[in-house]
Amino acid sequence: MENATLKRSLGLWAIVGLGLGYMTPTIVFDTFGIVSKETNGVVPLAYITALIVMLFTAISYGKMVKVFPNAGSAYTYTRETTNPHLGFLVGWAALLDYLLLPMVNALIIRIYMVSVFPNVPAWIWVVAYVAGVTGINVWSMGKTSNMNTILVAFELVLIAAFLVLAIVQFSHGMGKGTVITFDPLYHSGVRLSAVLTGATVVCFSFIGFDAVTMYAEEAKDPKIMPKAIMLTVFIGGAVFFIASYFAQALFPDVSHFKNTDDTLPQIGLYVGGTLFKLLFISGAFAATVASGLASHASVSRLLYVMGRNGVLPKRWFGYVHPKFRTPLGM
Repeated sequence: MENATLKRSLGLWAIVGLGLGYMTPTIVFDTFGIVSKETNGVVPLAYITALIVMLFTAISYGKMVKVFPNAGSAYTYTRETTNPHLGFLVGWAALLDYLLLPMVNALIIRIYMVSVFPNVPAWIWVVAYVAGVTGINVWSMGKTSNMNTILVAFELVLIAAFLVLAIVQFSHGMGKGTVITFDPLYHSGVRLSAVLTGATVVCFSFIGFDAVTMYAEEAKDPKIMPKAIMLTVFIGGAVFFIASYFAQALFPDVSHFKNTDDTLPQIGLYVGGTLFKLLFISGAFAATVASGLASHASVSRLLYVMGRNGVLPKRWFGYVHPKFRTPLGM
């Protein structure tokens, strides 16, 4: 059992898919109202600014994973290049992030399910969701990747449908009345400080590209990891930019929205009617599940590496199931 290792079963696009699943592409519509209000209607510019910053970070992660093709991400890099004790602190700090997102996803799923089935106790949905995600992650990383791919593909199809419906609405005179306009990127009244503030908010959308380094020991070829990181950032950034550009051209300001804290349902309603609104919400649900799968897989590997190194109790955390070859606490 002690000789069991993680199974190298993930190709380039499987890893990119896990990164995109973690990033949650539909989040661009959830935060659109907040960022549009903050930036005075230049959400795409905020995403470009954030993307530039993230590219430098992605390049750094690509360099490190090439030198240290092991799971553990920033924890491993700090431990190997600086000091094991400092690596310990970085690992614990990273756990605050990696443990928080799966819990947030469970909470969001509970909210969705309670809204549909109000008579069912809320805790049942949390238990069922956590058990399901954990079971899939333990069963096989390949199965986790396959399900994540299906969910991410569903999200991207809905975003593509939004773009098509947006073009139809432009032809009817909605928003700017045209696809080609420079206003979503710059117009009078835009301040650099506001754009930078908006960029700090949308940086949250990119959380997850760094998590793909957790799968370094499960990549079929470790050499693909730098490319997987860059593709995840570029594809995610492109989706965020294009979707926010169309949304901003449709809604130049936030006056259309009753609630700017979560504009996804309202955008779906205005663009495609009640049916598309329901589909859009289902896409957000799928995105939450995909994010839960990817984030759960990432945090389990960080706990495993820290356990393997003796930072956490090795018997409880540094164990790989000999059959499934996935991390499994004992």
